[in-house]
Amino acid sequence: MSQRWHKSQELNQNSPIKITALSNYWDFKSLGDRILRLFSLALILLTICTACAPPPAAAKDRSFPEMSLEFLGDYQLPKINFEGVPVGGLSGITYDSKGINPGTSQAYRFYAISDDPSENGEARFYSLRLDLKLGDATNIRLKKVNVEAVTSLKKADGQTFSWGAINPEGIALSPRNSVFVASEGVTHVGIPPFVGEFDLKTGNWRGELPIPQRYIPDASDEKQQQGVLDNLGFESLTIDPETFSPGGLDPFRLFVATEAPLMQDLDPENPGKIRILHYILVNKTPQLISENLYTLDQVPLSILNGLTELVTVGGGQFLSLERSFGLSGYGARIYQVAVGAATDTSRIKSFKGGSSVVEPVRKKLLLDLSELGIPLYNLEGMTLGPRLPDGSQSLVLVSDDSFDEAQKTQFILLSLKAKY
Repeated sequence: MSQRWHKSQELNQNSPIKITALSNYWDFKSLGDRILRLFSLALILLTICTACAPPPAAAKDRSFPEMSLEFLGDYQLPKINFEGVPVGGLSGITYDSKGINPGTSQAYRFYAISDDPSENGEARFYSLRLDLKLGDATNIRLKKVNVEAVTSLKKADGQTFSWGAINPEGIALSPRNSVFVASEGVTHVGIPPFVGEFDLKTGNWRGELPIPQRYIPDASDEKQQQGVLDNLGFESLTIDPETFSPGGLDPFRLFVATEAPLMQDLDPENPGKIRILHYILVNKTPQLISENLYTLDQVPLSILNGLTELVTVGGGQFLSLERSFGLSGYGARIYQVAVGAATDTSRIKSFKGGSSVVEPVRKKLLLDLSELGIPLYNLEGMTLGPRLPDGSQSLVLVSDDSFDEAQKTQFILLSLKAKY
């Protein structure tokens, strides 16, 4: 952050500007001399007032455009089966603005990834229909969520993923009729993390992003010195909506982040150092163009704390979702994030020590969801949704029930108001 400072001017006995005693004024013999003398005194007084005036107010910090979030309600999806498979483990969600015509319906289509590692069924993502009540701008709420379809993810050979070969966590709809899916990998059995592209309709494999070697675990046991930690790899995934174009012909930007620090970045004195990867996709050729440091807030008495989602909101701004678990249950916070002044960390091998010269992304707390007065569950997914009647942007969150009867699949609807 740039710092502005103002140095006051000071008048002292050595100043070339001095006030002559007014008593000498009347010694001037001519009216012209008197007028000239009066004019000189006026200039001196003006100089003194200017020098003694308080410094102007510092310029407003423009890193964070004005944003606010308003809670509009939540909905819990009942425990159901769809096509013979339990619906659960929803850890990522993305909005399809072309899915259902909002002109004839108040229902909207979303896609949600299940983090099922092909244990309860094939690795998959769901097509969801969210029905909103929009008739009264002062009483907008989420009425119901329905599962409409399921799509299995397939490998490059056309086969579905075998049990334990994938750990899907994040999903983002792309402008070229595909979804990108982030897999944490399975470190303890030597399966690396990846970000793959899959056809929206068929789930067929289209390709994957190049992952730097520093993210790939170098061992599957206590000898590991680098790479993602088990079950703490790629979790957040988002595509910048400002780079969407018809058919995805124009370059678009994609961001992915780990849930927790890499092995080589673990630092007991400065915990929570996470890396965000920034890709640009040009003519189906993905290129990694930068990397930034994101620092987690530490939650007292928490057992689990991580970055579970990033959402690009335009204007170089993001929203981030940090989820925690402790003695009082689950907690979650949403932050406004600005990356403009952050250091490119792609050449930094480790954040242990000596990282004080690194400027992380800046963030500002927008909403502590524990203050909403509702039970919170394991919130892991977040996405922008449709525009609301008052012109604000909807924001939808979803929780991962871990296929546990005691946990819930919770959807939370928020209203995002922003001024750029």
